[in-house]
Amino acid sequence: MRSNRFTEAIWALFRIVIGLLFALHGASTVFGIFGGNRGSGHAAAVGTWPGWYAGVIQLVCGLLVLVGLLTVPAAVLASGSMAYAYFTVHQPHGLLPLENGGDAPALFCWAFLAIAVVGAGPWSVDGLRRARGTAAAYPATDSGPTVQV
Repeated sequence: MRSNRFTEAIWALFRIVIGLLFALHGASTVFGIFGGNRGSGHAAAVGTWPGWYAGVIQLVCGLLVLVGLLTVPAAVLASGSMAYAYFTVHQPHGLLPLENGGDAPALFCWAFLAIAVVGAGPWSVDGLRRARGTAAAYPATDSGPTVQV
């Protein structure tokens, strides 16, 4: 992949914006703010399946991705939850996202998959931990072992 001097900054902004938007969806479901669960003005009832659990996943994973902490596992969980949401909630109403209202879950699913594959990048808590050498057990975006010749 070709990179330039803005690549790290743009990737950090992408990760932050996706995490923030996802966390806001979760906050609306869990706490009933920003219009509430599905625009009802209320929070989802605690423990209801799948709504409340989806909201918790959105809130927690969104915040983790936003700050770049445990980014890869959080992004994998977020991507999987959006794939589940798309295929169980939206896809039965039509084949394409434009037909079934599943644009947001599809976009979130693919965005989080990209974040899971690429990692948080250097402008993140994971990047800081890796730079300090404290994240050796969590090699999110290591390119593999270095061979010296």
